Amino acid sequence: MLKPIIVGRDEAVTGSAEPSVRCALASLSLSMLLSSLGTSIANVGLPTFAQAFNASFQEVQWIVLAYLLAITTLIVSVGRLGDITDRRRLLLAGIFLFTVASVLCGVAPTLWLLIAARAAQGLGAAIMMSLAMAFVGETVPKAKTGSAMGLLGAMSAIGTALGPSLGGVLIAGPGWRAIFLVNVPLGVLTFVLAYRALPVDCQKAKTGPKTEPKTERAGFDTMGTLLLALTLAAYALAMTMGRGSFGPLNMALLLAAVFGAGLFVRTEARVASPLIRLAMFRDPSLSASLATSALVSTVMMATLVVGPFYLSRALGLDTALVGIVLSVGPIVVALTGVPAGRIADRFGAQRMTVVGLIGIAAGSFMLAMLPATLGVPGYIAPIVVITVGYALFQTANNTAVMTDIRPDQRGVISGMLNLSRNLGLITGASVMGAVFALATAATDITTADPNAVVTGMRVTFTVAGVLIVVALAIAVGSRAQAPPK
Repeated sequence: MLKPIIVGRDEAVTGSAEPSVRCALASLSLSMLLSSLGTSIANVGLPTFAQAFNASFQEVQWIVLAYLLAITTLIVSVGRLGDITDRRRLLLAGIFLFTVASVLCGVAPTLWLLIAARAAQGLGAAIMMSLAMAFVGETVPKAKTGSAMGLLGAMSAIGTALGPSLGGVLIAGPGWRAIFLVNVPLGVLTFVLAYRALPVDCQKAKTGPKTEPKTERAGFDTMGTLLLALTLAAYALAMTMGRGSFGPLNMALLLAAVFGAGLFVRTEARVASPLIRLAMFRDPSLSASLATSALVSTVMMATLVVGPFYLSRALGLDTALVGIVLSVGPIVVALTGVPAGRIADRFGAQRMTVVGLIGIAAGSFMLAMLPATLGVPGYIAPIVVITVGYALFQTANNTAVMTDIRPDQRGVISGMLNLSRNLGLITGASVMGAVFALATAATDITTADPNAVVTGMRVTFTVAGVLIVVALAIAVGSRAQAPPK
């Protein structure tokens, strides 16, 4: 029978612990890969789902939305739950749930059962995404935190990049059920590695005299969890429903989200054991990291929203070539994630966060001034600059936040980092898409004049560049306000 290995963070430095550390990192990396793969692999199958279940687009889009909503609404809560319970057991439960839900998705006889299974799969993914980052502090030496964060970021990018192409191949071959069943063997492998190598009862082992009393940490903020989930669900639905149009329902949901946010803040200020301690936001570094993460993710989504229209309408590429060019960005992130982590370890995470933002801003302004006559190479060069900057920023930003926090706060702060990224992606899909549509001044973007598409891209990435300049100002300002170490 397999027995888990007890490995502490300090033991990770020794040579005898290296194999178990590698297995632990492998399980965390696979957790990030599976959860990001689940995000991107189903999008390509929407037309197939509509045909298979004889359903409308509005109905089958819930296959994607259910997964996205489950992650967005629950990722902070499950991170907090990991902080106050056994983090290892919760992660194992998340991997198990994701794997079983993948089986249920693959055998679902009806659309609504598939949607329900996707929601369960999203809950498992939320646990995996949140706790994978939290576990880095338990498994690697502090000096190598950046390299580990870079590895997790690279695996997340690989999952995102691999999803559409792998989904297309599986749908064309075995059929749509295979895009869910492909997760099962990987899920089993992830569970075995995590069970074997992740530290046992690491949270209790790492608590020290600075940790809060058990009676204070033991409570779980049920009301705060419910309010946050409903608020985030309302916001995510407001930004994603309607396929780009912002109607009365979207506005009502957005107002509900604002109202819910106010109730959540009021509740958190009163409860004894809050889900999110509002005092944490007094830390300028943490607040800046969350804000810049959301802004950067908003801009990164712009490349996925605008890119396909520019490549197809302005440059005249067919669908296959558009897919190949769009895969350049995620591939660059995947290749540069680990080196970016090593750079952050060597030169300092906060400094490299600023350098990464400068790279994203430079690439955005390059795209804003891009002449269409430069063709595909002229488009790829700025995208490479943006994505290298993004890999450096994301790794350094996560490292700066997760390196020195208390063990009993790792889960919730990891969840907040992932939440800020998800909210940025959701906002970017809606807001940057709207900016692009307005700038083209076309009633139907799919048939817009090539010159109008070029104008739309220039305006969109000018706005994107300005957003990154704002993020840069926030990052530099937070460094000035931070107390000297």
